[in-house]
Amino acid sequence: MKNTKKVAAISIGILAAILLVAIISTSFTVVKAGHSGVVMTFGAVEEKVLSEGLHFKAPFIQTVVQMNNRTQKTETEGTASSKDLQIISYSVAVNYHVNDSSSASLYQNVGMDYSSVIIVPAIQESIKAVTAQYTAEELITKRQSVGDQIKSALSEKINQYGITVEIFNIVNFDFSEEFNAAVEAKQTAQQNALKAEQDLARIEVEAKQKITQAEAEAESIKLIQDALSKSPDYVEYIKWNKWNGELPTVMGDSGVLLNMDDIAGKDQK
Repeated sequence: MKNTKKVAAISIGILAAILLVAIISTSFTVVKAGHSGVVMTFGAVEEKVLSEGLHFKAPFIQTVVQMNNRTQKTETEGTASSKDLQIISYSVAVNYHVNDSSSASLYQNVGMDYSSVIIVPAIQESIKAVTAQYTAEELITKRQSVGDQIKSALSEKINQYGITVEIFNIVNFDFSEEFNAAVEAKQTAQQNALKAEQDLARIEVEAKQKITQAEAEAESIKLIQDALSKSPDYVEYIKWNKWNGELPTVMGDSGVLLNMDDIAGKDQK
């Protein structure tokens, strides 16, 4: 009998120790770095949010859910329309984070799947709203401005849930083959027009050069004519200036070649 009581006492002691350990182990929780702790009492979400580190909680009554407050990334693809009714296939990436103070509200109203429930639909809606304000060509030439406007529209939609957009990146905009062909044709036409302008400018420069040269030659002729009118000996001066000192070889009326050097030599003898 004594042994039975002793065994029972030991068993009760062991159970009490186990219960005590269980109570102690469930009385504390650790919130990981970059996270906040959402406290639930009997399944009801408390407004108070736990910060990083060790915290006390009521054992068996309260549970703590870890909400990620670090920067997260969501990528999505889809289609939209431009102002001129061109179909655009897009690929975008968004960096965002959940605000610490909004963790409890977000968990209570949306849950842990807030990316697919809130963020992705908001991205798609924002892109469609903004691209409808631009032509397809403007979506290419004003890409940075388009991205900033989409980020602003997206922030307005999800900030109310306590989610902050950090970076919005347009990874790619793709257009139909017909539109790409039209863009290429336009670029070719612009290049041809530029070449034609450059050729015209070159021709104009060459023409001006010829006019300038002709004017210079005309002025030279005028100067020579003026000199002749004032001094008839000017012609003789030009002839002697250009003579190389050699007598020319000429043909006489009889068809006989006469060397003026030989004639000059005989005269000297």
